[in-house]
This record gives sequence, structure tokens and C-alpha cells, in this order.
Amino acid sequence: MLPMSWRQQWFSQPVKDILSGSVVAMALIPEAIAFSIIAGVDPKVGLYASFCIATIIAFVGGRPAMISAATGAMALLMTDLIKDHGLQYLLATTILTGVFQFIFGVLRLGELMRFVSKAVVTGFVNALAILIFMAQLPELTHVSWQVYAMTAGGLGIIYLFPYVTKAIPSPLVCILVMTALSMYLGLNIHTVGDMGALPNSLPTFLLPDVPFNFETFSIIAPYALGLSLVGLMESMMTATICDEFTDTDSDKNMECRGQGIANIVTGFLGGMAGCGMIGQSVINVKSGGRNRLSTLTAGVFLLILVVFLNKWVAQIPMAALVSVMIMVSIGTFSWSSIRDLPKTPLTTNIVMIVTVVTVVATHNLSIGVIVGVLLSSLFFASKVARVLYVGTEVKDGVTEYKVVGQVFFASANNFVKRFDFKEAVAKVRIDVSRAHFWDQTAVSALDKVVLKLRREGAEVEVIGLNEASATLVDRFAVHDKEQDVEKLMGH
Repeated sequence: MLPMSWRQQWFSQPVKDILSGSVVAMALIPEAIAFSIIAGVDPKVGLYASFCIATIIAFVGGRPAMISAATGAMALLMTDLIKDHGLQYLLATTILTGVFQFIFGVLRLGELMRFVSKAVVTGFVNALAILIFMAQLPELTHVSWQVYAMTAGGLGIIYLFPYVTKAIPSPLVCILVMTALSMYLGLNIHTVGDMGALPNSLPTFLLPDVPFNFETFSIIAPYALGLSLVGLMESMMTATICDEFTDTDSDKNMECRGQGIANIVTGFLGGMAGCGMIGQSVINVKSGGRNRLSTLTAGVFLLILVVFLNKWVAQIPMAALVSVMIMVSIGTFSWSSIRDLPKTPLTTNIVMIVTVVTVVATHNLSIGVIVGVLLSSLFFASKVARVLYVGTEVKDGVTEYKVVGQVFFASANNFVKRFDFKEAVAKVRIDVSRAHFWDQTAVSALDKVVLKLRREGAEVEVIGLNEASATLVDRFAVHDKEQDVEKLMGH
């Protein structure tokens, strides 16, 4: 008898999963081709990658029903590498990307996603949408009027066809209609066949034709590190969205390892690096897909379509794909983040905008996210530092300071300023029972307060330290260690 958890993940609703996976496979074709063209490689590189990654991640991923394949975010990072060094270095980079991601999974770095704020995620998504749109501009510059007409017509089909039926993905209808129209009219415009060779066979195992030395590693390692970070971030965000749609949990660390394994195998089979796809995963879940069978169906059905229909795929006009990618760009952008700017906190808006600007300026999603996370952390520390209260009252000749809040590197100076060192008092009690000392800077601030008060002649007593704060004070404070105080005063 099959284990229940395994059976549930694969065969609890086979019909729905096969149908939803088939819809995703058809929608994957134009995107895989378009992302290949963005990266500057033959369409078969993206199509092989989408088949391999979707198929392998079905077995080793941590989020059932999530679709992973060649993506725009990853393609954008590859353009310079391919332009300067060629396809073989891309394949080596794909393998190294997988190795990095597998190591990150073993180190359980998937849990770091909780440090990425919603503002950073929104900035990431908006920047991705802008970059995808910008990547279409070369296909719309210095071209004939037929290209603009085809693009406009394609967009019309994409946005109006769902009013007729949603049973067939409108991007697929756009491609079919625009291809038929282009062939019927004999239009002299760019087609997918002009971009490079399409596959007509199953992918085969190959070793990247690059020198295996340190120089090669120094070329591909920076690209691989950027691809692995961007791939994992997009995959983790996609998994989170799927969790919310299905009200189930995913294993983020298993997903990291799964992405690594999928990219390693893909590199050896002639494909480009990929990751989780937000749009396709949403299509799969919205179409009823819930299990690993839907992901496997998407990968296998994609390869069947491409291998047996490659002559027709070559006739697809580029204008149709541009329409699809403009739709992806518009659908990816978080328009509500612009609408809600006036009522969103200023710091949240700043984090989102800085993330967008950094990504668009550097064309590197990982740099933008890192900058956004650092900025979020600074704003958070600044806010927490302001939550500090020090009250004073005099009882029976004793001046008592009551400290409430968090004392750490950002609030330590503020903590010291709350004490009056010039007031002549005989005895001072500092009650920290409602405060927490987080680091060595906080302990040093407490030392400074106690020693200054003692220097003015006051007898000082610190009460109410919680266990964690007392441990820090015991390790780093000098005010309660006579030898250290004498040494300090001697200096």
C-alpha cells in the first residue's frame, strides 16, 4: 500500500491535475521561447530548460503544484554572460547555480525569507515587470507598421478573449491566431524560426565545452551566485503565494534543494537556469492543480508539443510573443502599490521605490533585494529605538529611574541622555524590569550611566534585570566589577 502522504501528493485528484498541467504546458511554450530570446540563446535552450526543471521539480520540490521553468528574471541576468562568453559557459553556470542552491538548501537558508518584508517583495515584482517590458523594446524599434498592428492585435486578443471563454488560455489563442494570420498574409516580419533552431528530439546528456580551471570558475561564479539568489527568492515568493491560494504549507528548504537538483540536471541536458514562475503557478492552481502530478504533466506535455509541432512553432511571429510578454509585464506589476502610495507609511514606500530603482539601474534583482532588506532593517531598528521611556520619581530620599523599552545599539545614546547626572542625590535606583538589554553597546550604556552617577557621589542600585539581560551584563559590564572599574578610572 502506498504511503498516504505520497499518494496524496500525487494521485488524490489525477484528472484535475492532468488537465491543469496541460493548460500550463501550452502557456509555457511562448514564455519559454520569449525568455530564451531575452537571454540571447536559441529557443530550444529555454524549452529544454522548462521541460527539465518542471519535470524534475515535480519529484524533488517542496511545494506541490508550483510550476518552475525558464523565467524572465533569470534570463535577464544571463544576457551579458552569453554575449561575452557564449552558450557553453551558460550551461556551466547553470550547473554551478544548482550546486549553490543545493548548498543553500542544506544550510536551511530558505528560512531567511522571513526577513524579506512585503515592501521588498513588491519592489522586486514591480522591477521585474519593468525589466520584462524594457526587454521587448528592441522588437518594437525601427520595425514596419505590420509589427505594431500585430502587437496591438495580439494584446486585443489576450485581454478580450477571456470574455468569450476562459477554457483556453488567451495567450495561446493570441499566438495561434497571429501565426495563422502572418502565414496567410505572407508578412515579412520576424518569426521564432529567425531567432534560432527549435528542438526536434529529446534532450541528451552533455558536458559543457569549457576549460575546467580557476579562470572559468572566476567567470561563471558571480553569475551563478546572482542566479541562485534571484532564483531562490522568486521560488520562495512563488511558494508563499501557492501556500496562500491552497491554504497549505510548503517546505522552503526542500524547495531550495529541489531547485538546485533541477538546475544541475538541466545544465547537463543543455538548458538554461530557471526557477519558480509566479504567473504559471497561479494559472495551475486556479485551473485546479494541487499536486505534483500537475507539475509533471506540464513538463512532459510541453516536450511532446515542442518535439512534434516544432515546424509550426517556428512560424510564430515575434510580435505575438511581444504581446504575450507585455501582458506578463502588466500582470506582474503591482498596480495597487501605486494606488496605495498616499495611505502607505512613508518608510514602506521608500523601501519599495529604492528596491525598484536599484534593480532597474543595476539589472540585478539580487542587489535590489539586498538593498531593500538592509533599508527595511534600518527603518525597523530606528522605529524600535524610539520606543524607549525613562521615568523618574523620588521615594524616601531615593531617586528611582524606571526604564521601559528596548536598549540596543540604536537606542543606547538616547538611554544615557534620559539621566540627570548633575542632580545632587545620595541614592539612585534604576529599575529595568520592563526593559531589555540586547547587545554590548547597551551594556556599555548602562556602565556609563552607573559610573557617572557614582562619580557624582550617588549610591547606585540596578534592579529587575531579566535573565537574558543579566547574562549580558554579567559577561560585559564593568560597573559591578571593582577591578575593572579601577582599571577604567585609571585610564
